[in-house]
Amino acid sequence: MTARSSSLLRATLTLLTGGALAQLLPLLLGPFIARLFTPEAMGLFTQFSTVAASVAVAACLRYDWALPMARHDDEANALLALALRIAAGVILLCIPLSWGLHVLGLLPLPALLPVAVAFSALLQLLMMWATRAQRFQALAIGRVVQWGGAAVAQLALGYLLWRSAGGKPLGADSAWALVLATLLAQALASLWLLRPAPTGGWRAVLPPTPASLRIAMHATAHRHRDFALVNTPHAFLGTLQDAIAIALLVAYTGEAAAGFWGLALRYLKAPATLVGAAVSQALYPRLIGAAPDAARAMVRQLMLLLAVLGLALMGLLLVAGPWLFELVFGPTWREAGELARALSPYIATHFVAAPLAVVTMAWQAQRWAFRWALVGQVAFVLALALGLRAGGLQGGAWAVSAAMVPYFGWYFYRLARWPLIPAPRDASQHKGDHS
Repeated sequence: MTARSSSLLRATLTLLTGGALAQLLPLLLGPFIARLFTPEAMGLFTQFSTVAASVAVAACLRYDWALPMARHDDEANALLALALRIAAGVILLCIPLSWGLHVLGLLPLPALLPVAVAFSALLQLLMMWATRAQRFQALAIGRVVQWGGAAVAQLALGYLLWRSAGGKPLGADSAWALVLATLLAQALASLWLLRPAPTGGWRAVLPPTPASLRIAMHATAHRHRDFALVNTPHAFLGTLQDAIAIALLVAYTGEAAAGFWGLALRYLKAPATLVGAAVSQALYPRLIGAAPDAARAMVRQLMLLLAVLGLALMGLLLVAGPWLFELVFGPTWREAGELARALSPYIATHFVAAPLAVVTMAWQAQRWAFRWALVGQVAFVLALALGLRAGGLQGGAWAVSAAMVPYFGWYFYRLARWPLIPAPRDASQHKGDHS
């Protein structure tokens, strides 16, 4: 095993261990949380979360994802300052946006949207800052606080409200507790990731902005403009797809269906979140520094390994999905298990694709990825809408699987044979990454 492969393995295992614990707490506590809240409450939480995620993913115009590519500390500081100022503007825009969406019936709990976007954007920015410094242990702990802490807080708040309600399941009017718990966990995770500070300390990247920093911000914004012009619409439309899907579900089948959908996908995508976050954060800087042939071989080997795991997951859901959900969450949630069975082919391919998003960034293929993602998003939404109309909730889920399997299949084929992989960056360009 080469030194580079060994380093990638160690980094991946560190993030995987932290991610496993971060996912374990929500998975273990989820059945208890589901018994405290009704599907309607879960549906409102899902509706709010998808809208907040759609805005938050574009809050920094994805300049945070350029941080690992910064050639020196001054460029990294300029990117950090730029991302913080863009995020502040987006958060201010969330105030009228939240009430407008609420009036249209697309967003519950509008007062919490600016806060949710602020916390999500800051946490993502700090995670990419830690990725640049290769502080993988800190990243792993941050994920435990973010995901595990949210589940603990949801259970604690839910239990207190459940007791005050006389032991009755909490309905739609208690969905705010699920959102508040998530925000508290994100705030704690952000505090943990504040180190290392940028060169000159955090004051150096906060207003007021000296002329030298303003010039550097303009230069880095132009140098990494593809993140804003290409990757941001790509990421935004990906999360917007989820928000539109929830809106369709609510319109066709009601808030409870959104709750079933949200719970099912939360559990079905947990393995992809766990593996994808760990692998992509460790893979991204390695791809940037790898020779073209080595990078292509790395991606092919990763796809093969993930495909084996994805097929095993699909088989389990096809055979025992409804039974497992009823056993774990109670009879109220059996329909979520039926959804899991119908969505299993889509989930298997998504599991393989999740860590590969950073590949097109590292290979400077974001424009192609954006165009192909548009095809997938249109296919997903159309399949869901037609399936819901023809066969209700289950028909929509099977239609999504039928549309997305061939879509992802072509995506994997293109990545495995990608011809234009850029030459590796000089290692000396990353001086200061461990500061």
